[in-house]
Amino acid sequence: MRKAAFYTLGCKVNQYDTEAVLENFKAAGYEIVEFGEYADVYVVNTCTVTHLSDRKCRQMLRKTKKINPESVLVAMGCYAQIAADQIKEQVEEIDVIVGTNKRGQIVELVDQFLEERMDMLNVVDDIMAVEEFEELKISDMGERTRVYIKVQEGCNNYCSYCIIPYVRGKIRSRKEEQVIDEVKRLAGLGFKEIVLTGIHVLAYGKDLGNTNLMQLLERVHEVDGIERIRMSSIEPIAVTEEFIETLKRLPKVCHHFHLSLQSGSQTVLKRMNRKYTKEEYLESVHRLQKLWPDVALTTDIIVGFPGETDEEFEETLAFVKEVGFAQIHVFPFSPREGTPAAKMKSQVEPGVKEKRAKTLGALEKELRHAYMAKHIGETMEVLFEKAHDAILTGHTSNYLRVKVQGQENHENTVQSVVIDAVEGELLVGHLKK
Repeated sequence: MRKAAFYTLGCKVNQYDTEAVLENFKAAGYEIVEFGEYADVYVVNTCTVTHLSDRKCRQMLRKTKKINPESVLVAMGCYAQIAADQIKEQVEEIDVIVGTNKRGQIVELVDQFLEERMDMLNVVDDIMAVEEFEELKISDMGERTRVYIKVQEGCNNYCSYCIIPYVRGKIRSRKEEQVIDEVKRLAGLGFKEIVLTGIHVLAYGKDLGNTNLMQLLERVHEVDGIERIRMSSIEPIAVTEEFIETLKRLPKVCHHFHLSLQSGSQTVLKRMNRKYTKEEYLESVHRLQKLWPDVALTTDIIVGFPGETDEEFEETLAFVKEVGFAQIHVFPFSPREGTPAAKMKSQVEPGVKEKRAKTLGALEKELRHAYMAKHIGETMEVLFEKAHDAILTGHTSNYLRVKVQGQENHENTVQSVVIDAVEGELLVGHLKK
């Protein structure tokens, strides 16, 4: 039996893609082993969000072949897509290069490479010419309760700092029936929580013409066995009055939204080519908070975007406080070759970016602790995921991690928990009698 090993860099969408390819290798009779072990095939799913990501990809690819020099090394994903020619020059060990399409064919491509005794097989094509969603399926993501389902690929937004539209292509949506079939299959396997993911989930259905994100949510909500539904990330412009009215009818939708912000300064947002204003963002926040007072709002913010002044950064700090985010992912701006932002004048000094990241990071910790502390004394519904040494851990609807002591086997069940305290990154509570 031949062996295959996998390594993923980057986002949840990449993790989904890796899992789908892994399952194709399983179906072909491969034994799946840990990445550091001896294998016949190594697949590295690459990321290209920043130059640091590129470097990590090259390092991992070079390192991999040393484990077994006779193995077949496959580079797939975003970095492989945008730098197929350069990557082969920089990492001679690569045997097969697949970008962000034809990932479902990797098993066959490895066979072709071996049979035809090629020096190298590169099947990266023009991703902008791809019109159809590539159907990939998974059975799990290494968890017993929560599973991701990829419903959409590509992005048409072209934010000035982002390379993703160039490596993932135009928006392509998975057919609604295929999504529902997979949800039903995963519900049958015992999964209780579904996370709808994609590069630009809000765009779901725009290319199909007969569905949209709200309709998909309603269909997923009907599936028996699924108790919770999340979305990986949505744009604030998605939160319309119509969207709120839909949510009112869907109690399985979790009280947690990752609303992409990137900056709290209107002038910076404009330079970023974001498609909303601060006022529109805040209006979406207020709609969600009115619907669910306990809603957890999380976001991403880039500090040190080209031309960002001290005053613009202060605007971001003030806006963050006004919203009261439950969690913020802070990223110092990293210029990405091929994007307009990389050519902008007034690039911010690295030291300034680092200082701003630390300042915002400190504020984020305060806001996160304050949000968690608000729930002390409340009874919350927790979907338990793990049990170890009489300690149960799981997540609330608003994605707060909770631990309780208990001998009962409550894994993969929703239980009522009274919150007693905040302990680091966790809420601590006890099962309600």
